[in-house]
Amino acid sequence: MAEISGAMVPEIPLKKRIWGWFFFDWASQPYLTLMLTFIFGPYFAQTAAQAFVAGGMTEQAARAEAQALWGYGLTVTGILIAVLAPVLGAVADSAGRRLPWIWAFSAAYVVGALGCWYTAPEHFYAPMVLAFFGLGMIGMEFATIFTNSYLPSLGSKDELGRISGSGWGFGYVGGVLALAIMLLLFQAGDSGKTMLGIDPLFGLSPASGEDTRIVGPLTAIWYGVFMIPFFLWVRETPAPAEGGVRAGLSGLKRTLRTLPRHPSLLSFLGSSMFYRDALNGVYTFGGIYALGVLGWSIQEVGIFGVIGAVSGAVSTWAGGYADRAFGPKPVIVASCLLMIATVGMIVSLSPTSVLWFAVEEGSALPTQMFFLAGVLIGGGGGVLQSASRNMLTRQGNPERMTEAFGLYALSGKATTFIAPASIAIATDLTGSQRLGALPLLALFAIGLVLLWWVRAEGDDHS
Repeated sequence: MAEISGAMVPEIPLKKRIWGWFFFDWASQPYLTLMLTFIFGPYFAQTAAQAFVAGGMTEQAARAEAQALWGYGLTVTGILIAVLAPVLGAVADSAGRRLPWIWAFSAAYVVGALGCWYTAPEHFYAPMVLAFFGLGMIGMEFATIFTNSYLPSLGSKDELGRISGSGWGFGYVGGVLALAIMLLLFQAGDSGKTMLGIDPLFGLSPASGEDTRIVGPLTAIWYGVFMIPFFLWVRETPAPAEGGVRAGLSGLKRTLRTLPRHPSLLSFLGSSMFYRDALNGVYTFGGIYALGVLGWSIQEVGIFGVIGAVSGAVSTWAGGYADRAFGPKPVIVASCLLMIATVGMIVSLSPTSVLWFAVEEGSALPTQMFFLAGVLIGGGGGVLQSASRNMLTRQGNPERMTEAFGLYALSGKATTFIAPASIAIATDLTGSQRLGALPLLALFAIGLVLLWWVRAEGDDHS
């Protein structure tokens, strides 16, 4: 028995705590898979573009402007996360509690996702849409900070890579299943039928986008149901409180002031700042790119997402074992190289070109190559994130791990506006969605270079 807040509670076996921790990845993954990348993001772009066309824009200009608007909205969300993440992590470490914060940000996740139902084309108001989406995104990101900080308590250092990879792979399986449910039961294609050949459930109307907008409530309900194992099985023994908010802010200032004394941690935070920003850019704009450049439907984008997520589930599980065998740094380097090659291939694709070489109009090769890109993005991106999560456990101070993951979130969000903003600006300047994706190559390359100064076992924090 363990004592928490004066009450005796049953001791939870380690294996069960690990599975409870896995279920956060399973529960939260649909916000990335369904909301950000494959269903709601493209829906926003499509609906906003239709509104711009109705206002007199050409179709190409309207699609580019919709992509830019989505990018600017994510920029604002990213800045808010960057400012608050390390502060909240430091405060939580000083207060000695994490679960209350996870409850609070879970509520933000659910409210934000539910609000995305109120985005019908006839009443489409972009600022409100972006506000609801941003609230859910903030909830997901902040909850992730606190759940990630449990990782070091789940096994020995040599096992953390496997545990992280297995958890991330488990999350991908959840994303695949949620996306499959969306495509089979709700999302209508051009025929008005779902991929199962039926009308959308509950009489949802494709004409008003209900078959797509239901993704918000589905994501919220999914999260609420599958977070139950996490809250039942994950336990914390609160550390002695060190003074709450004031002590937390003081500790954060001390950590930031001493960062130059820990060059490996500083280099890793800088490196991950760039390559994770680029990866988020790939996730954020991949579906929008396919819809705008290749002319896909949202249903086709969803199929693309299923393929990518299946690849991610398999690759991340395997990547966890590679992490255990070789350590996280070589896995991160290989993943960055793979992502650079994949983004280069994506930029070269159009309905009439592959790798910048012209193909016959109507050729299936561009679509086939984009599906291949989905496999590589799902696999490489998942492994990159899982290995990075484990790398942070080697770089951060074990006694301030929530704060370390707050700094990690800061490094992932401090420049999170660069990818969407640079894509938005490049798209605006060139009027081309293809050329608008080029800045991602530079961000991956900068992150790769900065890894040179990262020590595999981190700095001495004694």
